[in-house]
Amino acid sequence: MHEPGPPRTTSVGEPVELAPRCPDPDGTYRWTVRDAPADSDLSPGDGPDPTATGPPSSATTVDPDGSAAADAAGSDGPAAVLRAGETGRDDDPVVHLAPDAPGTYVLAVDAPDGTHRQRVRAFPDERRRAEIRVPADDLGVEDGEVDRVSLLWPHNENRLALDRAERDGGEWVASVRVPPGGHGFGFVPDGDRSAAFHGVCEVPGPGRPRLSLDASVVEADDPAASDRLRLTAAVEPAPAVDDVERGGDPDALDATFLVDDRDADPETVAAIESRADGRTLSVPLDDLPDDVRIHAVPHGERYGAAETVRIEREGAAAGGDGAVAVRDPNPTPGWAESPTIYEVFVRSFAGDTLPTTFAEIERRVEYLDHLGVDALWLTPVLASPTEHGYHVTDYYDTAADLGSREAFASLVDACHDAGIRVVFDLVINHTSRDHPAFQLHSAGVDTYADHYRRTDAAADVTGIDWAEVGDGDAPDYYFEWGRIPNLNYDSPAVREWLLDVVDEWAGVVDGFRADVAWGVPHGFWKEVADRVPDDTLLLDETLPHDPFYGEGEFHRHYDTSLYETLRAIGAGEQPADAVETALARVEWLGFDDPAAQMRYVENHDEDRYLAEHGREALRAAAAVTFTLPGAPMIYAGQERGNETYRGPIRWHDGDNDLTDFHRELAALRDAEPLLRRGGVAFDGRAADARVVDGDAERVVAYERTPPAGAGAGDAGTIDNADPLLVVVNFAAEPATVAVPGPVEADLFGDGSAVAGDGDGEVRVAVDAIAVLR
Repeated sequence: MHEPGPPRTTSVGEPVELAPRCPDPDGTYRWTVRDAPADSDLSPGDGPDPTATGPPSSATTVDPDGSAAADAAGSDGPAAVLRAGETGRDDDPVVHLAPDAPGTYVLAVDAPDGTHRQRVRAFPDERRRAEIRVPADDLGVEDGEVDRVSLLWPHNENRLALDRAERDGGEWVASVRVPPGGHGFGFVPDGDRSAAFHGVCEVPGPGRPRLSLDASVVEADDPAASDRLRLTAAVEPAPAVDDVERGGDPDALDATFLVDDRDADPETVAAIESRADGRTLSVPLDDLPDDVRIHAVPHGERYGAAETVRIEREGAAAGGDGAVAVRDPNPTPGWAESPTIYEVFVRSFAGDTLPTTFAEIERRVEYLDHLGVDALWLTPVLASPTEHGYHVTDYYDTAADLGSREAFASLVDACHDAGIRVVFDLVINHTSRDHPAFQLHSAGVDTYADHYRRTDAAADVTGIDWAEVGDGDAPDYYFEWGRIPNLNYDSPAVREWLLDVVDEWAGVVDGFRADVAWGVPHGFWKEVADRVPDDTLLLDETLPHDPFYGEGEFHRHYDTSLYETLRAIGAGEQPADAVETALARVEWLGFDDPAAQMRYVENHDEDRYLAEHGREALRAAAAVTFTLPGAPMIYAGQERGNETYRGPIRWHDGDNDLTDFHRELAALRDAEPLLRRGGVAFDGRAADARVVDGDAERVVAYERTPPAGAGAGDAGTIDNADPLLVVVNFAAEPATVAVPGPVEADLFGDGSAVAGDGDGEVRVAVDAIAVLR
C-alpha cells in the first residue's frame, strides 16, 4: 500500500512533507488538492508547482516591513503553498505543504495501487517577530575582515549562508520569525564556525500544551442500544520555567480528534469526528470500524504533540461479540521502558594497545553485565573511512577493521546471553562523499541524479570546486560538513533504499539510535516506526529535543535540557536546583511523559564532564541521571575516569571507585521501581530539606513518588511504595542536610542518618547522593 500515513498537524508557515509509503521508484505518483481553507491560496484541483521553491527556512530573515527577505543563497523562485519535491521526475511522488491559512487541507495522491487521501490540520501561525543583535566586536575576527555573517540555528537546519545578518552601525542584525522560546543561535563570519558568536534569542509566549488520552467503554442503559467508546483528553498548559513570559490562557486549551483516513472512508471519518464535544469524543461502538486509529491533538495559543489510540473490535468481523480493545499503536518495548544504556565508541573500547574489534568487545560483555547495563549502544559499525564511523560507504557490510557480519552477530548473541540488548547507530541523513552512490551522482549517472539534495553553490562554505549536476549547484550539507552530503528524501528510490537498510538490520539488533534524526522527514520516521518489529527501540538524536518526534516515531529522546543544565551546574553557572527548571522546560516544550527522555552527562560528541567540572560534580550529575524518570546513559569511560572524549578506555589505570559508584547507581535503580517509573516532586519534603553545613547552592532535593494512575498490577510495589527523597550534592565537600523525618534508611549512602534535636528532622551526611526511605 502506498497510503501516505496518518493525518498530519502543523501550523501556518511550518512546512510538512507528504509522501507515499512503500515507494516504488518506477511508479507514477500525482498529488492534487481536494479541499483547502477559504483563506488559502490553494483551491480544489490544484497540484504542486514543480518550479517553485520554499524559503531557506520557516524563520527566514524578514525585512523591516515584515515581508520575507530575498533568499540569501540567491534563489529567485517563487514561494508556494504546495511545491513538488526536488527531483528530475515528471511526476510528484513527494510534496511539501507550507500552510498559508489555518484549517484543514485535504489532498489526494494517485499511486500505482489507487488513490489515497491525506489530511493536514494547520493551526494558526505561532511565529513572532524577533530581532537578534550582536556587536561586531563580539565576533572572533577583525571587524574589517568580515564579508558576510550567517545565522546558524535549527530553524534553518543548521545551514550556513542561507539566512544572513545585515550590518546596522556597529552591530550585525537578523530580523526573524520564530515561535516562543529560547532559541540558541550562532552568528558565523564567512562560514568560520570557530569565530562564531553564540547566544540565545528569547521570544516571549506560551509553551506547548500536553495531552494524555483516556479511553473507556460506557455501557448503554437501553439493552437495544449500542455501548459507546468514550475518549477523554486531559490537556495541560505549559509550566512557567523562567523570567521570560511563558504563560498561556488555560481557558483556550482544547483538543481536536482526527480519525485516521487509512481506517475509514471520508463519510465515516466525518461522522465520527462530528461527535466530538470539546475534549471528549463519544461514539457508539456500532458506528466504529472494526479497527481504527484516532489521534487527539492539544491546542490553545499553540498546538502540541498528538496522542494516538488504536481501537479494535475483536472478533467483530467473524461474527463475535466485538469486545473492544484499546491500545497504543506504537508502544515502547517493555525492555526499553527504563533501561540503563551504555554507549561505546567502538574503536577505543579495547584500550590503548589492542585494536577494537567485535571479538574484543564480545570479550568484555561480562564487564557490561557486571556494571548493570541493560542496553549497549554501539557507534556506527558499518564500512566507513573514518574512525568515528559516521561517514558510511556501505550500508550492508560492517567495517573491515571491526570484523565480519558474522562476528557482529556473535557479539549480539553474547549480549543477548547476558540479558543485554544491542542498539545500532543508524546514519541515514547522509552518506560519506566516498560512497559509490554519491560518486555516481556527482559523475552524472542518471540513476543517481536524485539521490542527494542540491543547493545553490552560493551557499557553499567549503571552498571545494564541486562537480556541477545542475547549473550553479552544489551538494547540500549541514554546518560545514562537506564530507557528508545530505540524501534526498524527495526521491522514491532513496526512500526505498533506506527502508531496505532498516529492514536489513532490524532483524539483527534490538533498537536504532537515529543519527541526525532532525534531518530526516517526519513521514519517513513514522513509516520506520510502523515497519520495525514491535520490540524495537527507536531513539532519536534531535538537538534540541522536539516532542513531535514522539508522534508515532521515536520512543526515547535525547534530553538536551537536562544535559545543558547539568553542565551549567558543574561549571557553577547555575545552582543545583536548576534541575527542577530543566524538567519544567521539557514539559514546556510539549513532552508529556518524563520517562521518554534519555538522561546523560556526556557522549561521543562532547567533552568529558570529569575534565570540565571535576570528579565530585561528575558523581552528582551521574546520580541525577539515575534517579529521574527515563533512561540513564553512561558513555563508555565515564565510569572509568576518562578525560578524553574519544580516547581509549582506561582499563589498567581506571578509577575503580568511580566504576563502583556507577554500578551501585544502576543496581539501586534496578532494585527500586520508584526510581524507574515514579513521579518527581520538588515541593513537600523536598522543599523542606535544608543544608545546615555545606554549600546550599550545590545541593538539590527531590522526591520520587508513585505515579498517578498506577495499575492494579503494581499493587504492593510501585503504587503503594513509600516515596523516596533524593538529595544530591555537587560540591567538592560533603554536605549535612536536614530533612523531614522519619527516615528509615539511606538506600545509597552508608546509613549515617542521625536524629535531630526533637524537631522532627533527620540530619543526613551527603557526599554525592542520598536516597532516603
